[in-house]
Amino acid sequence: MAAPAWDTLWLDGHLATLAPDRADSGDAYGSLADGALAARDGRIAWIGRRADLPGRPEDLARRVVQLDGRWITPGLIDCHTHLVFGGERIDEWERRLNGESYADIARSGGGIGRTVRLTRAADEDALLAGAAARLRPLLAEGVTTVEVKSGYGLELEAELKMLRVARRLDAVLPVSVRATLLAAHALPPEFARDRAGYITLICEQIIPAAAAEGLADAVDAFCETIAFTPEETARVFTTAQAHGLPVKLHADQLADSGGAALAARFGALSADHIEYADAAGLDAMAAAGTVAVLLPGAFYLLRETRMPPVAGLRARSIPMALSTDLNPGTSPMRSLLLTLNMGCTLFGLTPAEALAGVTRHAARALGLTDRGMLAPGLRCDLALWEIERPAELAYWLGGSRCSGAVLAGVDRVLP
Repeated sequence: MAAPAWDTLWLDGHLATLAPDRADSGDAYGSLADGALAARDGRIAWIGRRADLPGRPEDLARRVVQLDGRWITPGLIDCHTHLVFGGERIDEWERRLNGESYADIARSGGGIGRTVRLTRAADEDALLAGAAARLRPLLAEGVTTVEVKSGYGLELEAELKMLRVARRLDAVLPVSVRATLLAAHALPPEFARDRAGYITLICEQIIPAAAAEGLADAVDAFCETIAFTPEETARVFTTAQAHGLPVKLHADQLADSGGAALAARFGALSADHIEYADAAGLDAMAAAGTVAVLLPGAFYLLRETRMPPVAGLRARSIPMALSTDLNPGTSPMRSLLLTLNMGCTLFGLTPAEALAGVTRHAARALGLTDRGMLAPGLRCDLALWEIERPAELAYWLGGSRCSGAVLAGVDRVLP
């Protein structure tokens, strides 16, 4: 008798494939009822109905797992986080609730400047411990891939330190990490009177060093009235692409700065926030294939009222990803499942759009073509759920129904 061809076979469950061309019941999740999924060498080897298996389960796989009616989705992807930083800013949040303005807090030594000081002062091990603690709740919710940005160093060594910590996360926790250089996040105090000098530092030292050391998978920037101009951002992006790094952009969050169109002009993987993006910017994104990353956590905490142009994104078939935007100042959110609910409740997404936003579209926002759906040949990153239907993932407020996860075909055990 031939040896089993598959490493693991999951049976007696239901599959939300999130594959747009595969819908057993005609629903938006690409569902397969009473399905089966097999893995070999870390990738999905077979997927379909149990009735269509080409033989007896015990003959097909070395290990057979009974799902007992549970659901499987692709492993969730948090595609926009600022996980690595020093200290906290809880007291500043309390001060804002008591009526102090962000400007007043910044003048007294708070705001992003405070996080920069604390991050610069912390060593790699301390930053790693803090980031890992913040990441664990996300992993408990079925997250298997996470993007981590720098941007609280704002100098050569501190930015590289943050990226090295991001690269170390997958050595201490079972997760796939993408690291993004965000040196163009804010103007550091030592360059307060020399904006051009800081952009030169980014372009001539920080980006080349990060690229040479293989520390960054992409370059991001904050193009906004309170941050960097389109011209400054364009210079950063030109340098990034010259070093073989794709780009992403914090765009049009507080005003229409032309960020969406700028991101599209450089073929950006994603334009994130985009509450104020105009029709021309959306047209450019659609033509360039740039993903819109919606971040309801920051919208909620900042009590914003201008919603992202969801109807315009739908009309142009622009993929919509969702993410926590986990950061100490404007989105201290450690739950991607809560993000799903906020995407539906605050922005009007359907539960299926929200789930696609943390799987298929989130993968695309990171330039990853090997995950985000359940399909043969893709990485076998799975999340297992004690639910009756996929919409429950966006329905419940608090608590995770995740009963397990699989990373590259291996059952994940959180240390």
